[in-house]
Amino acid sequence: MILVNGEYKTHIPVTDRGFQYGDGLFETIEVRRGQAVFLDQHINRLYQGCLKLHIPAPSLEVLRFEITALCNKFNTSPENTGDCILKIIITRGSGGRGYRQPDSIEPTRIISVHPWPHYPQDYAKQGISARICQTRVGLNPLLAGIKHLNRLEQVMARAEWHDPDIQEGFMLDINGHIIEGTMSNIFFVKDGTLHTPILCHSGIAGIIRGIIIELAHRNHLAISEHLFFTEVLLSADEIFITNSIIGIWPVKQLETHSYPIGSLTQQLQIWLDQFKKQQDDHAL
Repeated sequence: MILVNGEYKTHIPVTDRGFQYGDGLFETIEVRRGQAVFLDQHINRLYQGCLKLHIPAPSLEVLRFEITALCNKFNTSPENTGDCILKIIITRGSGGRGYRQPDSIEPTRIISVHPWPHYPQDYAKQGISARICQTRVGLNPLLAGIKHLNRLEQVMARAEWHDPDIQEGFMLDINGHIIEGTMSNIFFVKDGTLHTPILCHSGIAGIIRGIIIELAHRNHLAISEHLFFTEVLLSADEIFITNSIIGIWPVKQLETHSYPIGSLTQQLQIWLDQFKKQQDDHAL
């Protein structure tokens, strides 16, 4: 099910700048029992991205109304449980040929729901295997952090492997610093301190990444955001990845290095589940 500017349809004009140039943003949101999880955080990031790209943001009322309507419609289908993926795309809308923005911007707003991806539960409990990708992430402070539509680097990196035993690939920037996974943010633990790449020049500032940082501060856990090389990551005591759909997945193997499912990773999984429940209770 897809809403395009509030109408149920499945097409946009070929002149849309999202299609022409990747001129837009998107959010991928977990929906449980018909409720969008961490919706406020996602909308906030979407609005920050619109501000950076100078795209007029949709009104909060319209966005919430359409999200609720679409989730409710999906939830009433007999074959559905209410668990799904909600995707929001905002583009600059249609414009003439060339990179110059139209004088009058009429954004395109696309909201869609998709079946829930049933990942094995073992990934969260027993960990995943990851590799280092050859495809590098470019540097651009203007676009760092936001979830814009230009994701060719991730597409090319994900095409590097077909081994079903590898669940994620880690990407470096052009200077060799670890930045993120193809679909995730990266954390590691060393000597009791939590570390994660700083995303001031590249990478996506994930919603769960931000929540993990907040939970670390709340619980007086030492955390450091900085640039580091592969060798530093390989020497970690614990590694885990995050995104809005998977939550936290421990990494049990990276290249030829093995890692335990560490106590700090498990504690953060508990804190994240508790935080999510608090958000759900507040929404009710």
